[in-house]
Amino acid sequence: MEPRAYSPTPVGTNFIASVLGVSDGEVLVDPTLPLSDVQATFALASVGYGRTFGLFRRPALVAIAVPFVHGHVEGQVQEQARRVERTGFGDLRVRLSTQLFGPRAMTPAEFATAPRKTIVGASLVVQAPTGEYDETKLVNLGTNRWAFKPELGVSVPVGRWFLDAYAGAWLFTANDTFYPGDSVRRQDPLRTIQGHGSYTLPSHAWVAFDATWYGGGEAALNGGPPTTRQSNTRIGATVSLPLPKQQSIKIAASTGAAVRSGSDFDTLLVAWQIVWFDRPRPVAPGAP
Repeated sequence: MEPRAYSPTPVGTNFIASVLGVSDGEVLVDPTLPLSDVQATFALASVGYGRTFGLFRRPALVAIAVPFVHGHVEGQVQEQARRVERTGFGDLRVRLSTQLFGPRAMTPAEFATAPRKTIVGASLVVQAPTGEYDETKLVNLGTNRWAFKPELGVSVPVGRWFLDAYAGAWLFTANDTFYPGDSVRRQDPLRTIQGHGSYTLPSHAWVAFDATWYGGGEAALNGGPPTTRQSNTRIGATVSLPLPKQQSIKIAASTGAAVRSGSDFDTLLVAWQIVWFDRPRPVAPGAP
């Protein structure tokens, strides 16, 4: 869940973010996996870089993030108790977003005096199969498949509030070397909806209330019958606190409100972000 994902930003803005987080809870697995009574704890460290630029006179953003994960998983494997630990890199993600309707691309000086407007944006997230994966193991940090998430979003300013709504879907390629290495696992699209209401304080700190729903995502193994569809809801809150020298701290917490299949985790994330702007290009003497 990411509030203000389509908020306006001047072109030439760069940011680096480091994230620490932990997720703990139950995993409700689908019947294509010989697992049951699964409990998991994952600790996450991630570093990402993003940059805004002009795209057809509209502001756009590209961001990349690489997670490093330590996981502890316990459960029943074919009615036998097992526990495993995994440490390594997860799948890399790249996100490209742009505005379809709203303010044009602006410099930081223009942006500082521009009025706030409603924004309609679009984005595409690409998840590459770069994470740790062993086809002979059931529990992996990588997914061994590509995933794509196209999304549309709208952000509406109302006084000190930003009201956000996004709708998208995860699309997956097949995992052709699924456990025990000679199986093919396919998954149908997983639809997602998010809603956020965030309030900005006079200090420029802000707090958001978050909710998301995702459904679908039926999986099939070796062309067999599909599993039960997912239909899960999560709620949470986010606080962003400004720091000196273009820095900020963001704290986000979320929990499962209604989980039918998938992860029923309590999650806490802390992110530290540094922002800087491109230096203005010098104007040559006599240039218009």
